[in-house]
Amino acid sequence: MPEELRQLVRRCLDGDQVAMQHLVQRYRDRVYALCLRMLGQREDAEDAAQETFVRVLRSLHRWDSQRDFVPWLLAIAGNRCRTQLAVRMRKPAPQALVEPVPDHQPDMMAARHLAEEVDLALRNVRDKYRQAFLLFHQDEMSYAEIAAAMECPLGTVKTWVHRARRELIRQLGQRGVIAEPRYATEKV
Repeated sequence: MPEELRQLVRRCLDGDQVAMQHLVQRYRDRVYALCLRMLGQREDAEDAAQETFVRVLRSLHRWDSQRDFVPWLLAIAGNRCRTQLAVRMRKPAPQALVEPVPDHQPDMMAARHLAEEVDLALRNVRDKYRQAFLLFHQDEMSYAEIAAAMECPLGTVKTWVHRARRELIRQLGQRGVIAEPRYATEKV
């Protein structure tokens, strides 16, 4: 861990409000991006990111400075998202009153459409699979870092990422977004 981050954490532990703001600013985009990918809704992602930093600042004294900070931080964010998803599952889903109007702009339309389809498909992937997948592909964490962050064996992380990929491919194939590979029709 860089000495600069160590000093920042020490200042936070001493109650330095400016240091706390710097810590949040340093990692807020990364935490928000993970929350948005896991939750799929901006407001929920903002809430989860804010709750993450509240938890991080309250629990900073429990962080083991011999370990990387980012996996610990993202594990807390993932836990906040899973909690919100569990709460969401207990509530009835809101019904859209008006169907969205498609955007007919020629630039980047296909890429946006694919990104939306991937986001929709990811919402139907098991929470732990999705979190491992996003940490690997979006946050570019190694399997070992993900295993540490999610507090599970390395082999489990590899399995979860693989299953998330297969489920994503299967769902995209079923929706006609991509050609569905033969193996993707098998049960995950």
